[in-house]
Amino acid sequence: MKPITRIRSRTAVLADENVDTDRIIPARFLTTTSREGLGRHCFNDWRWLPDGSANPEFALNRPEAAGCSILVAGRNFGCGSSREHAPWALLDYGIQAVISSEIADIFRNNALKNGLLAIVLGEPVHRWLLAHPGVELGIDVVAETITLPDGREFGFWLEPFARHCLLEGVDQLGFLLQQGDLIDAFIREREGREAAIHGRTAQESRSPTTGAGT
Repeated sequence: MKPITRIRSRTAVLADENVDTDRIIPARFLTTTSREGLGRHCFNDWRWLPDGSANPEFALNRPEAAGCSILVAGRNFGCGSSREHAPWALLDYGIQAVISSEIADIFRNNALKNGLLAIVLGEPVHRWLLAHPGVELGIDVVAETITLPDGREFGFWLEPFARHCLLEGVDQLGFLLQQGDLIDAFIREREGREAAIHGRTAQESRSPTTGAGT
């Protein structure tokens, strides 16, 4: 993962509601554990006609959507299965951020863990963005703000750990590996405590018992 601090891009709009993960990446393409190449199949059954040519009616195939790395999606984006291939496909396609008024929880968690910024905004600004495709937005992960072309700013919320990982460019495993020195110190301290306890126990077991009596 690469660190994400700021994103600036025009927006592509996919206004359909309840876009599930099978729409994002159909199940027949889940036979790989590699992220590379999945972008070709992102929104596959919308993007391509049966003869393999691009569907001119699909929003992301229109010329004005070319090069956009911010996707403004309809309500309840990413519902359905928990497949991690969905954010992989979007990232490989070139999408860096998805914005909606509602994003399915499992998809949002998967997205943030894989470096795809998933942002939930209130209905009014979401409706405005849906109605104005192609506007240039500035997203600041540090400040947790989105800036519109007219200078208006809107805040969004990221879970603190997810925000930290995005800014550092690490996933959960990468975060744990960063804590290697602390983990080693904890293990040494624990082993030292256990050795001391075992030593006292062994010493007590060797000591003769004493008692008083007549």
